[in-house]
Amino acid sequence: MRLALRAATLLAASLLGSHTLRAQSTPGAYIPSPANAAARTWYQDAKLGMFIHWGPSSILQDGEWVMNNRGIRAAEYESLVPLFNPVKFDASMWARTAKAAGMKYITLITKHHDGIALFDSKVSDYTVVKRSPFARDIVKELADACAMEGIRHFFYYSQLDWHHPDFYPRGETGRTAGRAESGSFPKYLDYMDAQLTELLTNYGPVGGIWFDGVWDQPKTDWRLAQTYALIHRLQPATLIIPNNHEAPRPGEDVQTFERDQPGANAQGFNTTTIGALPLEMSETMNDSWGFRLTDRNWKSSSTLIRSMVEAAGRNTNFLLNVGPRPDGTFPDSALAKLSDIGAWMRVNGTSIYGTRGGPLTPRPWGVTTQRGDTVFVHLMHGADPVVALPAFPRKVQRAYLLDGGASVAVAASASALVLTLPQRAVDSPDQVIVLVPAK
Repeated sequence: MRLALRAATLLAASLLGSHTLRAQSTPGAYIPSPANAAARTWYQDAKLGMFIHWGPSSILQDGEWVMNNRGIRAAEYESLVPLFNPVKFDASMWARTAKAAGMKYITLITKHHDGIALFDSKVSDYTVVKRSPFARDIVKELADACAMEGIRHFFYYSQLDWHHPDFYPRGETGRTAGRAESGSFPKYLDYMDAQLTELLTNYGPVGGIWFDGVWDQPKTDWRLAQTYALIHRLQPATLIIPNNHEAPRPGEDVQTFERDQPGANAQGFNTTTIGALPLEMSETMNDSWGFRLTDRNWKSSSTLIRSMVEAAGRNTNFLLNVGPRPDGTFPDSALAKLSDIGAWMRVNGTSIYGTRGGPLTPRPWGVTTQRGDTVFVHLMHGADPVVALPAFPRKVQRAYLLDGGASVAVAASASALVLTLPQRAVDSPDQVIVLVPAK
């Protein structure tokens, strides 16, 4: 993932390669298999997932980019791994917490930019299984726990690698790693494909591979078509979700936006082009992805719920991040917000799960979602109990509050649909009104 303090450098790298990448985004021969098409539908119905950024970087408690940001050399960074012993890690607790928060899938870091794998890789000894006293396959334990809880597991995999000797030439980051100025990039890509093969053959059905790092070398030939074909051959239903900040390329299954609603580009590095694929946005609870002890800038539960609903109104999944502590536990502030989200979803989840973006584009008061003919109006801003919507194409038979079922008065004209609420919960992150069309 990108960091604000690196935004200018990384944005420049993205801009340099933008025309090349967009030229590659023209439709190709890839046709999703029936299993892949079904997985896309499931994914769009699921709407809410948990992102987990974690690994030996958490020991320094300064985010997952600490190796690069502090200029730590690869040989020095290796000395962290024998200190990684998260004795309180409980995969079942992680999965249960995600489920209680209403999340349908978990995307776990399997290898971040620092190159250390959280799984038992046979093609590398740079893993927590082989080099840490913990010596457990974190990926397998969480995959098993997700299966027990009925949650799908997705794998984040960093294409960028600050540690591997064959990741050469260097990109825009990792230049202080102290590695030799040599290496074979095709050999590194072979290594990457070998690890992806392990992830797709040793951990059961994988919901998706969430890629990150192509933006570090936007003009480089990453052999994406070959890697994508490998994934779809090994597990046709696995969704390829590239965090490339560009328009979709052939072979990809989901377009994701980092800390941005689709097309908004508030971060300055996401594309404004929205393709035809299922959509996702990822978000942090504070300012950090990996655990940072001094990051106290926690978003409120209401802000996070509204971001999730805003995403749903744009036909977009919401992937909310947790950065566990070095001991494997979730921060207390994160647990509190997950609990609040779960409580809200237990009441209002029917207006999110299985829906698509509603008939009205986002408005100052909020958004709409829709399942079949039923429309859900999400009032997130303002306190006026009388709300005027644009005219609906179909007559509304009745309207009611989703929470409690109280009737909402409806007055329709050729230009507007006016709703009068019995009460307006101004302290609620989102008051949901159900519109039932006449048959």
